[in-house]
Amino acid sequence: MSMTANWSYPTAIRFGAGRIAEIAEACRAAGISRPLLVTDRGLAGMEITTRTLDLLNEGGLGAALFAEVDPNPNERNVAAGLQVYRDGGHDGVVAFGGGSGLDLGKVLAFMAGQTRPLWDFEDIGDWWTRADAAAIHPIVAVPTTAGTGSEVGRASVITNSETAEKKIIFHPRILPSVVICDPELTVGMPRSITAGTGMDAFAHCLEAYCSPHYHPMSQGIALEGLRLVAENLRTAYDAPTNLTARAEMMSAAMMGATAFQKGLGAIHAISHPIGAMHHTHHGTTNAVVMLPVLRFNRPAVEDRLARAAAYLGVSGGFDGFYDFVGQLNADLGIPANLTELGVRDPDMDRITASALADPSCGGNPVQMTAENTRPLLESCF
Repeated sequence: MSMTANWSYPTAIRFGAGRIAEIAEACRAAGISRPLLVTDRGLAGMEITTRTLDLLNEGGLGAALFAEVDPNPNERNVAAGLQVYRDGGHDGVVAFGGGSGLDLGKVLAFMAGQTRPLWDFEDIGDWWTRADAAAIHPIVAVPTTAGTGSEVGRASVITNSETAEKKIIFHPRILPSVVICDPELTVGMPRSITAGTGMDAFAHCLEAYCSPHYHPMSQGIALEGLRLVAENLRTAYDAPTNLTARAEMMSAAMMGATAFQKGLGAIHAISHPIGAMHHTHHGTTNAVVMLPVLRFNRPAVEDRLARAAAYLGVSGGFDGFYDFVGQLNADLGIPANLTELGVRDPDMDRITASALADPSCGGNPVQMTAENTRPLLESCF
């Protein structure tokens, strides 16, 4: 099987090892002549980033970098990035990295020509129509992890640092014009990040698959995404240079982000406020709360997950699936609970209220209420 392909999503996806070499041409295809590469601090000095900047420079597009991006990017990062973007006269973004770099880069391109403040574009009702669509600058996305799938998403998650709340900024044109998925870029990830980002992709597929909303195409994509993670994440974790496993995980990440158009659920509704308030890694937090949420949702998803288990080749129906997830977490070194993850002195009332206000809770198969969400949260510690 060839692991190199060009797909249309409607985003143009250039998939395969070594395709980062096409970054300058991809920028030109997106209409970018003076890109700003946006990534996080940890990636700024790494060889994959400096090589990409060299490729842009060699292609006549300059080598401009903005890397003041926090693990959970916030409005202060947006303001600083916009200053650099505008002062540099840039006309597009190369969003480079994991979820933080991708989300921040996409928002910079989105906000570059807007006159209204960032929070006016939160994903509430039709607020996205407030934006001047013609003023949104083009984006080329280059994921260096296999988890969030933000490279094929129409939204970014930005933390309001004043309220410690994660907000979703949405607009159809935040979807990148061109994506380069090069599995070689993921080889150097720390094992803990391979694990956490991989379980983020699994959580996206799992919650989309279990969502009660009607979207049969997403349902099928979610199920196949679960299979790809189940069959490849351990290999990517144990044998980091295995490019087949790395490529399959990059596919699973994109599939998860595509599938969750159907909905997310309690995993993300809890993970978002925990991450905003306690600065935990998003995908790892998803993995930690996954088993308690499976127990919580069992009455509504038992038959559905029995079918998923059969597709994954796991015996035992729901119980077999549950045990499979528990063993996968253990094999990847995922902490057993939020306390082990480092969450100390949590404000349970505040987290519960934030979880219930999170848009993800609307896609949970069991309705989340003040009465049942607090005990669910407590079971995560």
